[in-house]
Amino acid sequence: MTEEQAGEVLCGANSYEEKYYFNEKFANLPSSVKDELHILCVLFTEECGGILTLEFLPDGTLVFRTLVDDNDFYYDEIEAGLGIRKLRKEHAELLENLELYYRTFFLS
Repeated sequence: MTEEQAGEVLCGANSYEEKYYFNEKFANLPSSVKDELHILCVLFTEECGGILTLEFLPDGTLVFRTLVDDNDFYYDEIEAGLGIRKLRKEHAELLENLELYYRTFFLS
């Protein structure tokens, strides 16, 4: 990933360390949104493993990024891809609203 493609992390979960991260830059989001993001990330990493981050690209697009340790033989790339597709479908309204929020408050 180049510097221009580097995103600003909104939140993420790590199955290896069993930790969740939320970027305090976005602390003004409603607690219900923060809770939904927390659940979304943690459940994904519990099911698929690895590390999941939600990141805003420089144009405001929200992307899902996954990372996996080289020695993680339980991680299933196909399952992870299907899981992300499912999250995008089930949480489409939330994700669209987050993109609008980012573009309004951080890119204007």
